[in-house]
Amino acid sequence: MAKTEEELNLNCPVTYTLSVLGGKWKWLIIYILSEQGTLRYGELKRALAGITHKMLSQQLKELETEQLINRKEYHQIPPKVEYSLTPRGQTLLPILDLMCEWGQTNFLKENLIFPCAK
Repeated sequence: MAKTEEELNLNCPVTYTLSVLGGKWKWLIIYILSEQGTLRYGELKRALAGITHKMLSQQLKELETEQLINRKEYHQIPPKVEYSLTPRGQTLLPILDLMCEWGQTNFLKENLIFPCAK
């Protein structure tokens, strides 16, 4: 029988991980940075079809706060900012690989193979 909400222990590592990496954009940002290395804001925006400026800025700030990505700002005109994975962010790559493998195994359309992280 399923546990009620009161019976679930929500103070656990899974809850913490979801609080840090919840939503669809953060994992996609990490995936793109793992595949393409250091990218500027505009390059990330182009790679994430459908994301708004506000959402991308928010997600990048949250990932930076959690020390999963580096933000390097160059003081020049025009302004230049680059994003890359931190060593802590790179520890997520094995999880990303497993997510990709799961997606390939369970995706319903035949003959469609997704490229995955290393």
